Amino acid sequence: MSVTEIQLFKILKAKLGGQEAEDLISFVKEEVRVEFENKREILATKEDIGNTKEYILQIKSDLSKSIYIVGLIQFLAIVGSVIGIINFMIK
Repeated sequence: MSVTEIQLFKILKAKLGGQEAEDLISFVKEEVRVEFENKREILATKEDIGNTKEYILQIKSDLSKSIYIVGLIQFLAIVGSVIGIINFMIK
């Protein structure tokens, strides 16, 4: 038992009795352990966070390339439209 558990045991022993206090502390300790095990499965580890950072950087790079390509295509479309309008006006 840790210091906190011993202090809790002393307080509960005075109110409930020795065996009941021990049973209650064991029950609470087991419930906390079970709850922690359940939560630990959904917590992110350092490896998960590192993988997520790598994925974000990859997506950022891909997105930058896509934006550049779309901008270039739009520029070419505008230039082609302007040339077409000028060509139409000349004839």
